[in-house]
Amino acid sequence: MKKKPKIANTKPSDANSKPLAVQKWTFLTNHTHVLLCLFSDPAMRLREVAVQVGITERMVQKIVHELEEAGYLTIEKQGRCNFYRIHDKLRLRHPLEAHHSIGAVLKVLAAIS
Repeated sequence: MKKKPKIANTKPSDANSKPLAVQKWTFLTNHTHVLLCLFSDPAMRLREVAVQVGITERMVQKIVHELEEAGYLTIEKQGRCNFYRIHDKLRLRHPLEAHHSIGAVLKVLAAIS
């Protein structure tokens, strides 16, 4: 009779206790995380966004550029600082979520964070 291999404990609390760098994936994309940061503070510096999201500042700049090109946000210069205006009426891009606006998603996420 063969012994069953020991299965690691996979309770959700175990996954949450691991450092972010060790986790393989998250439910939300970095694009969503960046938008959520800028939604909560439109004047947030990209350096601070990078720290909160856990990615490099260069990656945040790339994501902001992609979001701007796609029409999800506009960068407005205010003195020496940038102000990020999110176009919250735009729909999500995937067909499964296309009936929801980005603003609706951000409002829900901001309320629970």
